[in-house]
Amino acid sequence: MDNLEKLLEDLKSARETIGREMGTVIVGQDDVIEKLLVGLYAGGHCLLVGVPGLAKTLMIRTLARILDLSFKRIQFTPDLMPADITGIDILQEEGAGHERILRFTPGPVFANLVLADEINRAPPKTQAALLEAMQEYQVTVSGTTYPLPRPFLVLATQNPIELEGTYPLPEAQLDRFMLSISMDYPDEESERLIAEKPIFQATPDVTRVLDAERIIRLQDLVRKIPVSDYVVRYAVSLVRATRPDGKDNPEFVRKYVSWGAGPRATQHLVLAAKTRAALRGDVNVSAADVRAVAEDVLNHRIFTNFTADADGVDSRTIVRKLLTDIPEGA
Repeated sequence: MDNLEKLLEDLKSARETIGREMGTVIVGQDDVIEKLLVGLYAGGHCLLVGVPGLAKTLMIRTLARILDLSFKRIQFTPDLMPADITGIDILQEEGAGHERILRFTPGPVFANLVLADEINRAPPKTQAALLEAMQEYQVTVSGTTYPLPRPFLVLATQNPIELEGTYPLPEAQLDRFMLSISMDYPDEESERLIAEKPIFQATPDVTRVLDAERIIRLQDLVRKIPVSDYVVRYAVSLVRATRPDGKDNPEFVRKYVSWGAGPRATQHLVLAAKTRAALRGDVNVSAADVRAVAEDVLNHRIFTNFTADADGVDSRTIVRKLLTDIPEGA
């Protein structure tokens, strides 16, 4: 127990230090940074959705520096090929006999933290190159499987307002993201502070808080935190309520939803709730933790129909209403 308490204290302390260091570079996005840390310690990939100019790329790059992790950025474009992500076998001459052999050259996915910038600008074939990496933590090229470094985390960005020249992410890939985090405009005071910063000023130095080994140890800690049957039942009830074929599900779900969230959403909901509790140094996971992470875990896994579009109802609205209507212990 003493070791558990020490690890929880380390996790809580690291969270506070990371928040301070991020604050020297990023202004007015504390809530988003908190959610990224939930994804980090849970070992779950995150999708950041926001309009241009909100410092999504700078935020992820700064986080990688603070965590002392290897970092690669992939700019997704319509002409990006799968091999540009995973790597490729290159024919090389070797030795005095000039023997030709195939040697694998790793792509940018071979890093601890991968920024998939504007991920919806590449066609589905290229987006799918990340599927095996995100789920299995490995890449297969020409029949040979190569493990990825651990920890491995994909942080992807997406512009929600520009549709021309973009490709919606396949449902299978969306489901691999633990969290879909919506980034909004900063408040007035934060924007004033941003305006006072020189645009071309060099990024301030930040203190390295963690490393790969400690992050893996803390991720293992989070997964070992017990969860009561009461909290698990509540998480299951929320996820099952998103499905339109449930006979006892709310009428607005049957009216507006085409497809609801699957079992992976339940796993991610419980794990994200455990991580949120651990970040405050607590092993007691409550239904309040489930409610706090539910919107970001579920919104990208609920697919609305034409009726919802006509009535201006989106998936986040549905999750918020479910959080109001579904009682704990249901």
